[in-house]
Amino acid sequence: MNQPDASDARADLDPAEMRRLAGAAVSRAGTRQWSVDDLPWESLRPEELTETDCSVVRFITFIEDHIPGYLTYFLQAFPVSGGDQAIEEFCFNREYFRFLISWANDEERHASVLTRYQIEAGISDPDTLMWELAREGSKKFALPYETPVQAFTYTLVQEKATQLFYQRFKAVATEPVLRSLLHRLARDEARHFAFYSELVTAYIRRHGLAATVPDLKDVLATFRMPLADTLKGYWRWSVKITDATSYDHTEAYDALVRLVTGFAGESGRASAADLTGFVHRIRAI
Repeated sequence: MNQPDASDARADLDPAEMRRLAGAAVSRAGTRQWSVDDLPWESLRPEELTETDCSVVRFITFIEDHIPGYLTYFLQAFPVSGGDQAIEEFCFNREYFRFLISWANDEERHASVLTRYQIEAGISDPDTLMWELAREGSKKFALPYETPVQAFTYTLVQEKATQLFYQRFKAVATEPVLRSLLHRLARDEARHFAFYSELVTAYIRRHGLAATVPDLKDVLATFRMPLADTLKGYWRWSVKITDATSYDHTEAYDALVRLVTGFAGESGRASAADLTGFVHRIRAI
């Protein structure tokens, strides 16, 4: 898999803009922190969990626990050490790093709370779960994109899709601690989506829709949720989740369409219409 060519970052977006966006996102995260111990664990009712609930919790634990792999990918794509970068490229990557560390802290908390939930609810035991997560977590994560805006667009869609899934799962779950957990996860994912939405918006503002939409289409044409190609039993699990929650990750594509449409003045209408039609065709497959 390719790494985005972060050396193009200077031409793509000014480091000062990344500083502004990352700084605002980190500040938002600081005012919305929560801990694993904040959940009402004393209210746990394992008897209210269905077999499907337990299966879905196991699935999302694998996804969230892969945060070392996700973070490694982005640190390699946007390096902040090594000494081979132009100063402007380093500044861009360094400002993005501030967000990455905040984001990784959120995702590690998600992995930790789901791990504890499995143990407290009797879904698994600590040693079994540790080894299961290690077998999947040691697999490499990569994305097939060439440019920073493609990597950012992928993450925009993925964060929105994850937010929507947690909201759908909460709507059908009845166990009270699980519902509280899902609410917190969805809220965090919404914050992450907001950052990437602002970031992709900044690229569109700088380069225009005609220059940006082809990259967005490339992402949507190849989009797969994290671990789709590596997690054992992913597609079986995915079908079960879809049936249980009426979830469709392609609904997240609409967020990108709305973002682009919001920019479509007279000169950008053709590009916006092109993306809208493209998304409709994908979702019809």
